[in-house]
Amino acid sequence: MKRDKTLKKLLLSKKSQSSLFGQQISDEAQVKEQKRNNILDTINSPKDLKSLDRQHLNILAHEIREKILEVVSKNGGHLGGPLGAVELTLAVHYVFNAPYDKIVVDTGHQSYPHKLVTGRRDNFHTLRQYKGVCGFCNIEESEYDVFGAGHASTAISAALGIAKARDFKDENHKIVAIVGDGAITAGLAFEGLNNAGASKTDILIILNDNRMSISPNVGAMSNHLNKIVLHPGYFELRRKTGNFLRKIGVGEDSVNKLSKAEELLRTLATQGLFFESMGFQYFGPIDGHNLDELIPALQNIKNLKGPVLLHVKTEKGKGYAFAEKDIDKFHGMSPFDPMNGQKYVATTKLTYTDAFANALIRIAEQDKRIVAITAAMKSGTGLNKFEKHFPERTFDVGIAEQHAVTFAGGLAISGMKPVCAIYSTFLQRAYDQIIHDVCLQNLGVIFALDRAGLVGDDGPTHNGPFDIAYFRAIPNIIIMIPKDENELQHMLYTATLLKAPCTLRYPRGNGIGVGLDTEFKKLEIGKGEIIKEGNDLLILGVGPILYDAIQIIEELKCNATIINARFVKPLDEELILKYAKKIKNIITLEEGTVNGGFGSAVVELLQDKGIQANVKRIGVPDTFIEHGKPDIQKKLAGIDKDSIKEAIEEMLRKK
Repeated sequence: MKRDKTLKKLLLSKKSQSSLFGQQISDEAQVKEQKRNNILDTINSPKDLKSLDRQHLNILAHEIREKILEVVSKNGGHLGGPLGAVELTLAVHYVFNAPYDKIVVDTGHQSYPHKLVTGRRDNFHTLRQYKGVCGFCNIEESEYDVFGAGHASTAISAALGIAKARDFKDENHKIVAIVGDGAITAGLAFEGLNNAGASKTDILIILNDNRMSISPNVGAMSNHLNKIVLHPGYFELRRKTGNFLRKIGVGEDSVNKLSKAEELLRTLATQGLFFESMGFQYFGPIDGHNLDELIPALQNIKNLKGPVLLHVKTEKGKGYAFAEKDIDKFHGMSPFDPMNGQKYVATTKLTYTDAFANALIRIAEQDKRIVAITAAMKSGTGLNKFEKHFPERTFDVGIAEQHAVTFAGGLAISGMKPVCAIYSTFLQRAYDQIIHDVCLQNLGVIFALDRAGLVGDDGPTHNGPFDIAYFRAIPNIIIMIPKDENELQHMLYTATLLKAPCTLRYPRGNGIGVGLDTEFKKLEIGKGEIIKEGNDLLILGVGPILYDAIQIIEELKCNATIINARFVKPLDEELILKYAKKIKNIITLEEGTVNGGFGSAVVELLQDKGIQANVKRIGVPDTFIEHGKPDIQKKLAGIDKDSIKEAIEEMLRKK
């Protein structure tokens, strides 16, 4: 109870009062009186918003922020984006008629307010928990989630597809796409804008500009013109003026020229030239935290024909002082103390991300060719640490994975040694560039794949089980997978000595806790490591999952050979074949998709060499694993310790 009161004080600080609401709520006593009957508890669907006046909508905005902070601080999740999108979400659902009107929310980072007002309030405490509310938009979760999203920049293309389907079916509902300023920098978003603008289809794009100044305000003229164009009578006046000029004999060409001149003046004044040139009617920027601006603006443009773009300025982390000060830190958070904004420290073990970053810094100190590249995940990949040492050798290209890879290729062909640190799930977007711009030319780019395997609460959109399979098919690539954080640093060092492209994959979270060698070792390419020798069973594996197998074999006291393959490509064929000829019961282990993964590579090798064996492949099955804690996800995938133990026991019975 005391905790909740303190949270309310944080959100109702004098600093927040002036910025949290469009209309300042200065009387805290009044707020407390009104909050006795919590407005959020009465909102079961967007229809319930329409009966609220502006004052109560502002109070509701405050309540939504309280709820988001309360739940995210306990469960982890995204914070900055949702806090910044509260008023925008309320205004959109107030003006439009979802689910009849289709609201497409890009990425899903900003979807928490949307979920709270679309029937998921009572279950919101289960956010990102197994069988609970998904952290992103999910079409199976609600009819209000029009299009699933976990990767950025999809909303415009998806919304245009939905709009075209509406037109084909001669329907008349509205289509709204909400996209962030970071997401709109991606190539996919530009492709969507280009086609949407050329289509002349009725569609509204709302640009939620919460960090990067894409189209800065140019002062008093811009503000004045925005007030004019957002006035209810503006469009009617334009129409009547045109008709009057035609009646008095002014030619159509002259009317059109006057209209174009007005549009040009407005465009130049509002810095919307780029969007206007792509075929959009551009409006803004307007204050995305002021409902007195947002609601009238949306009401006046909702019925405009053709492509329309509304530019809205918001602040990430709005209303929570710690998030306002450090938007990168509070983009995505593990559970934290809302009183001070600090993460709870669960362990002192080194994370794989930190092990990678620390090793890269040490290597870069000796090798000036080393440069680091990431795509809007500098903190998540540890490159923020690298940047402190080598700011001029650190490149964050934004949400542009395709560019990141080809950019790395350009650096490599010019004699540099680029390390491209990108989450496994996001590198999928650059598959063509990996093949044609790096591997085809055999360029020495290092792909450091953080979050490889199952990632837990972020779920299927962020799981990274596919990289082994999608890299295996590409010529020239070397695939390395460390069993622990110590081997990771040696593999990274080895990769920097190669001229060929290579990939190094490692999971999210803490390492095994092994000691780190003070000196780097160059590993022999394509050579595995014998961990234990025995005759009862052959276990071939890659990655930290091997430690589960080691523990199980010790518990069962069985006589097994355990090999850390280290390399998926090239395989240590000599070592594998040596033991496969003697031991016919074989288990392969990996935290990657079983289809096309390491186990498949082993089976293909045995088949090619004519070796008959009883092989059990353990990996992520051919399904998308839903969100939940890592131990739950592993159990669902059949790669948890109990499942491995059961498979080993079954294999031993066949001996």
